[in-house]
Amino acid sequence: MENEVKETDAYNQIKHILDKARERAYRNVNFLMVQAYWNIGRIIVEHEQKGEERAQYGKYLIQDLSRKLTKEFGRGYDDANLRNMRQFYLLFKKCYALRSELTWTHYRAIIRLEDKNARSFYMVECANSRWSTRELDRQISSLLYERLCLSKDKKSIMILAKKGQILSQPKDLVKDPFVLEFLDLDRNDSFLEKDLEKSILDKLYSFLLELGKGYSFVDRQYRINVDSDNYYVDLVFYNYILKCFVLVDLKIGKLTPHDIGQMDFYVRYFEKEVRRKEDNPTLGIILCSDRNKTMIRYTLIEEEKQIFASKYKLYVPSLDEIRKGIE
Repeated sequence: MENEVKETDAYNQIKHILDKARERAYRNVNFLMVQAYWNIGRIIVEHEQKGEERAQYGKYLIQDLSRKLTKEFGRGYDDANLRNMRQFYLLFKKCYALRSELTWTHYRAIIRLEDKNARSFYMVECANSRWSTRELDRQISSLLYERLCLSKDKKSIMILAKKGQILSQPKDLVKDPFVLEFLDLDRNDSFLEKDLEKSILDKLYSFLLELGKGYSFVDRQYRINVDSDNYYVDLVFYNYILKCFVLVDLKIGKLTPHDIGQMDFYVRYFEKEVRRKEDNPTLGIILCSDRNKTMIRYTLIEEEKQIFASKYKLYVPSLDEIRKGIE
């Protein structure tokens, strides 16, 4: 028995070494290809600049290169991809600025962005959060950078672009609006709060991605018993970056003072009965489909630093819609 345990332990150690080696090899090969594509883009640009009629010369140069490279190296060198490499070099003329954690597919999505600060932000977040290309596409299409930017001043926007999203205070956890298009709920259909909750739990990974950094799921319909009466918090999470519980209550329709009072009760209960000494104060987020800011002005949310009300949208809004909502 003891020999079997030792053999299993040896196997696990060797497996770990091989898995890590494969991971590093895969990452290195990916980055070598990214650097190769950057150099291809550099050569195309340098040769274009030598032509007397650059636009016309560049067109024929790319076509000729595409034909020859495809014949020699196979797929991946069509006109469109060579133009992507050219654009890649033009946007990132300093090779050392490239992130080794990102693949060429990541960069192809990022170079489509016109805002250089947005490009920088998504590069940092991709590397820090280990986003797949699918996750990156979803964050870009849901306007994550724009949603985070619209309520910030210029200095904060520059920090966001260079360092990504930093969680240092409770309000950094809260987006407004949250975009829940991945739930596939028709905004024109009538559905209950339990339907919304079930859809979120069915797509929990996507919901955690939308919530942001550092979240782990704790429970659904968390029961609170007070004087033989039961109350239920829809969703409970823990954020290990800010080291605090985050309570989420789901509301269909307009936010009411009753909803706010209920969340205040939940937060106070967690503060006294659940929160540990090493935890920071509990936060409450009320996710509602509509919200009256005049009513909020006369409730505790206006001054409360632990309770937030955010709208959710079941589709990807336009930038104008987000801007209008904040204004």
